[in-house]
Amino acid sequence: MTTPVTAPENDSRSDGTAGPRPAHRLPFWVNQRLGLLVLTLALAAVFGVLRPAFLDQRLVLFPLLRDVSTLTVVALAQMVVLSVGHMNLAVGRMAAFGALFAGLGYDRLHLPLQLGLLLCLFAGAAVGALAGWIIARTGVSSFVVTLAMDFALLGLVSLLYSALTENAAFTTRPSGLMDLRSFSLADICVGRVCGSPAIPQMAQFTVLALAGLGFLYARTRIGRELLLTGANPAAAELSGIPTGRQVILAHTLSGLLAALAGFMAGAGTGTFRASIGEDFMLPSFLGAVLGGTLLTGGVVSVLGVLLGTSLVGVIRKGLDLLGVGLESLNIYLGCVLLLALSADRVRTVVSYRKVVRST
Repeated sequence: MTTPVTAPENDSRSDGTAGPRPAHRLPFWVNQRLGLLVLTLALAAVFGVLRPAFLDQRLVLFPLLRDVSTLTVVALAQMVVLSVGHMNLAVGRMAAFGALFAGLGYDRLHLPLQLGLLLCLFAGAAVGALAGWIIARTGVSSFVVTLAMDFALLGLVSLLYSALTENAAFTTRPSGLMDLRSFSLADICVGRVCGSPAIPQMAQFTVLALAGLGFLYARTRIGRELLLTGANPAAAELSGIPTGRQVILAHTLSGLLAALAGFMAGAGTGTFRASIGEDFMLPSFLGAVLGGTLLTGGVVSVLGVLLGTSLVGVIRKGLDLLGVGLESLNIYLGCVLLLALSADRVRTVVSYRKVVRST
């Protein structure tokens, strides 16, 4: 037996979580985001003791935070569709598709950095909207549609790179692209105030994405409708919410964010190639689920996505410095995802029991 969940009109939380509010809050010391923050800092300290090089700002922390910035956007792309109870298995291919148009714009059209980024975002949003439209019109599961989209984009992107390039990559670098790859906030000074040498300039895109989605879900009617669509589609439909439009919107935003991640990945390597996004699938679910987003829809945590992705990044980099091989690393990350899914189920059961006891 399940109870339909509804969100109040002004439902928002200061910790970055948006969704139905339980009748009684859990104690602060079992807050999931606080736990993620403590665990991430503790692991960073442990790795710093075992391998002092882990705390090197330029050689380790800078590339670590650059990867975390990109993968946080990937996890946000997955979080958006999870908010309506869907999933996007084509998130990596959508990233490659968007990056293809950015590279094409720089190489053939000689576009400036900003216009190439806009072209990339438009391409990602368009392919995401197409996936959402197919799901909304046919009623086919998002799992099936996005899986088919993944295979279709895999072939299409590879064919386009083969036809348009000689080495299956666009290597033209517009002005400002290398700054995003190599420069940190320490290179941006206002008066005598400079940023941290460990924080890459690319993190600015992640901050904008986090702020935008945080505002969308916590402060706007559209955000609440997305969450209600995920919590109970039938009830949302009866309440007058156009659930089909919300599904299309969620997938459009997912495609746009995936394309942004693809651009960031291309900027991070200095080239735009077909292999961009091929390892985005697991991190997209890890960051979202670890951060507190429910797989069943209706609850998201924007701040939690950042913390979950940071934890995975610290684990990956720390184990890599300790000499753990790629195969073993993937096993550990798979175990982390399994534990996250188990915790997701436990959290759902505990929340439901607390609601039942309070009625």
